[in-house]
Amino acid sequence: MNPFRKNESKETFFLPVSTEEVPPRPPSLPKKPPPKICGSNYPLSIAFIVVNEFCERFSYYGMKAVLTLYFLYFLHWTEDTSTSVYHAFNSLCYFTPILGAAIADSWLGKFKTIIYLSLVYVVGHVIKSLGALPVLGGHMVHTVLSLVGLSLIALGTGGIKPCVAAFGGDQFEQKHEEERARYFSVFYLSINAGSLISTFITPMLRGDVQCFGGDCYALAFGVPGLLMVIALVVFAMGSKMYKKTPPEGNIVTQVVKCIWFAVSNRFKNRSGDITKREHWLDWAAEKYPKRLIMDVKALTRILFLYIPLPMFWALLEQQGSRWTLQATRMNGNLGFIVLQPEQMQVLNPLLVLIFIPLFDLVIYRLVSKCGINFTSLRKMAVGMILACLAFAVVAVVEIKINEMAPPQPGHQEIFLQVLNLADDEVAVTMQGDENNSLLAESIKSFQKMPHYSKLHLKTESKDFHFHLKYHNLSVYTEHSVEEKNRYSLLIREDGKSISSMMVKDTENVTTNGMTAVRFVNTLSKEVNISLGTNLPLSVGEDYGVSAYRTVQTGEYPAVQCKTEDDDFSLNLGLLDFGAAYLFVITNSTNQGPQAWKTEDIPATKISIAWQLPQYVLVTAAEVMFSVTGLEFSYSQAPSSMKSVLQAAWLLTIGVGNFIVLAVAQFSGLVQWAEFILFSCLLLVVCLVFSIMAYYYVPVKPENIQELADKQIPYMQRNMINLKTKNTKL
Repeated sequence: MNPFRKNESKETFFLPVSTEEVPPRPPSLPKKPPPKICGSNYPLSIAFIVVNEFCERFSYYGMKAVLTLYFLYFLHWTEDTSTSVYHAFNSLCYFTPILGAAIADSWLGKFKTIIYLSLVYVVGHVIKSLGALPVLGGHMVHTVLSLVGLSLIALGTGGIKPCVAAFGGDQFEQKHEEERARYFSVFYLSINAGSLISTFITPMLRGDVQCFGGDCYALAFGVPGLLMVIALVVFAMGSKMYKKTPPEGNIVTQVVKCIWFAVSNRFKNRSGDITKREHWLDWAAEKYPKRLIMDVKALTRILFLYIPLPMFWALLEQQGSRWTLQATRMNGNLGFIVLQPEQMQVLNPLLVLIFIPLFDLVIYRLVSKCGINFTSLRKMAVGMILACLAFAVVAVVEIKINEMAPPQPGHQEIFLQVLNLADDEVAVTMQGDENNSLLAESIKSFQKMPHYSKLHLKTESKDFHFHLKYHNLSVYTEHSVEEKNRYSLLIREDGKSISSMMVKDTENVTTNGMTAVRFVNTLSKEVNISLGTNLPLSVGEDYGVSAYRTVQTGEYPAVQCKTEDDDFSLNLGLLDFGAAYLFVITNSTNQGPQAWKTEDIPATKISIAWQLPQYVLVTAAEVMFSVTGLEFSYSQAPSSMKSVLQAAWLLTIGVGNFIVLAVAQFSGLVQWAEFILFSCLLLVVCLVFSIMAYYYVPVKPENIQELADKQIPYMQRNMINLKTKNTKL
């Protein structure tokens, strides 16, 4: 191509001047300004975006609040598996923003990306809710639907995460910087408001509403799904008002390509004869512009500081998993309100809204007046220390819970209690292998046993021989038992004689801090008991034993019961937090059937309020670490690297969740020891981070270009000048 050829013809320069008056062109119509909110400089379109974000955050945090308990009590996974899957889902939610940013910047643009991925988000919620319907398939169907739904939700929420806030910022004109800054504050407020409200309401939908004979997980997942539908509809309603910028290319991809080219180019030119360059990224100068290289240099300095950060997130993200599981073994009755275990998570967003102005307006200013240079990196280090202290407190609370919990039978052990349901005293003797007496007790009629007796086995299972002496009768009976279980030996009248039956007491029957009850029916007719759930509990006649049924805590003065020809009520009294009760239905008085009550598992005594200090410490740590860390990173990175930095920050959260997943699956530690392990690991990481921060030299963004001119090697500068001269020639 001839570089001197012009697009204009020669006639363009020698047009004759006409003496006739040329009619002027009609002026172009001015572009209609977007509608504003109440005459202010705020575009009306941001109202749709803020409402969309509120509904989406309600949807996400509401679903996530009950997720761990859903795994544990609906899918019946172990605590370690529930924790691992929970954090695997969290990790995926923080890895997919890179995909969402790439789609928005390189292909669809922010608006279409939000619309399409929100549809994926809604479908994920629908599938997740279907997986919580007990009538839909079996355990395998529920598991598959849950995992598919969670995968789609992770793609949806992660994909739109980097787009929504930036899309709102695009709606403002350049001259309205102050309004744009306030918009981001309102946007952040909508996030915390959605999290705060949903974390409080969704557990109530699960625990306070009963469906299909138990906790209503389908409703707890369905309402957040409905909020996501509302979020999508509200966002789409503002379509004609939005300012939609076209895709401009993904800077994350450019950074990755630049780094890869620099590394590969350096590897190809590793000969000692080739002149070395001052920085390893200078090896990308043959292909990429100087400004991009210097921006990537500034970025890598910050990314180096990001290396220790995932360990902090590994601790912070356990509020929804390990801390919630801990709360299930605590008493949620605070007197003025009864909290569900997962509702304690509401403290985090609530305290964040309190602590941010408290730290900014009070604490940091007091520290500054004391003459202490409290830099951003020092604030982050202090935040790590506070998180260490929070997990030390968690470990102490866990040890206290274990001390107050009932003992568990170990290897080649069983726990046994004897309940005498006959009308007079019975002497019970149990013989061992060598005819030695393992148990010898005289038990009165309907005597409440103070505790279980621990019995040792020499094998995993054993047949025990019992001698029952009742009046002048001696009855010999045999029962089989297996290790690591609790049993109740029920002695009953059988005409003028007596007999016995061995009942296995299920462990861990109390869920979510609720109460578990079961019944023994001594009547000659089947009894149907209404406990406030959809399905009545049926207990067979003649000493039939029901399964455990979980119910809400509280007073039960008149529980309705039915037989085939009679209706009556039972006074169950107070059903306390976390306890398991056995009720024996008898008709030995003139007042009609009565319920004799005994405790299988004692009520939880330690209050859920003991979790308050750990939430205060970890939220203070989050404010000092997260808010300050983002502020510091943005001040140090070039303007073109802000999106890359946001992606890297989200990646550290994803890696932190992966750390929890790995520890939960492979550590094999008891829970309090695992908490101590995380605290110690973060303390070591904090020391490493402090050393890295000590040697870090802060750079002002306006000085980056000045540094670029000084640091470009002589060979690279000549090459660039040569290209410039050729272009001019």
